[in-house]
Amino acid sequence: MAGQIVLSSPSQVSSAFQRWWNTRGEWVEPPNVRRDGESGVQLLQTRDRSRPALYCKRQVGHLYRSLRHPFGRPTVLREQVALSAFGRLGVRVPDLVYCGASREGGRWQALLVTRALTGFVSLDAWYRDGAQRRYGDAVHRQMLEQLGLTLSRVHLGRWQHGCCYPKHIFIRPSDDGASVEVALLDLEKSRRRLRRSAASRHDLRQLYRHRDEIPLTDMQLFRKAYDAAFAIGRGRG
Repeated sequence: MAGQIVLSSPSQVSSAFQRWWNTRGEWVEPPNVRRDGESGVQLLQTRDRSRPALYCKRQVGHLYRSLRHPFGRPTVLREQVALSAFGRLGVRVPDLVYCGASREGGRWQALLVTRALTGFVSLDAWYRDGAQRRYGDAVHRQMLEQLGLTLSRVHLGRWQHGCCYPKHIFIRPSDDGASVEVALLDLEKSRRRLRRSAASRHDLRQLYRHRDEIPLTDMQLFRKAYDAAFAIGRGRG
């Protein structure tokens, strides 16, 4: 994960965290009250406009609980683990710039800063804006096949996205239309599963349920590519 900040001492954690916490930007996802806490996303413009902008997920008291963390842990820390794991599986995710958490007045404050995915559009926008007409049927079909390959990699690694909606799937065709890249966002609900089939079943049900403008014929093309990749990967063990 290029650009990740590695901190080695409590003083560094405090200093770096406060520096990022005091950096403010435009809200692109205003804070929502969930999990007895708040979570929102700000856009941070870099001084060098030739470099990608940053997105900062800011949280207060936004926790998940597990057997390992029964008293709660900031969800961005789980997302940080998922970002690294997806990257190792060969799945494109946003580059991680900083992740940290601090307790203030008995409540957790947490941050996750990532680089914007330049040139990508959400799967929602792909259909809403008529990208198939712009790029042609061959690129559109390749997009569906690449989506199937991408999700199969996640599930073969026994990872579940957990929030597999079209708005969290991003697409970028190459300039010449020869290839299509698929990236996955918003991994704060992602987790490992004991069985690949459980991860697959959960995410595919979500994607079908929230497909909205995606025609069933396109979902069938996606599923054909997904099933083929999943079967090959499972056969390799």
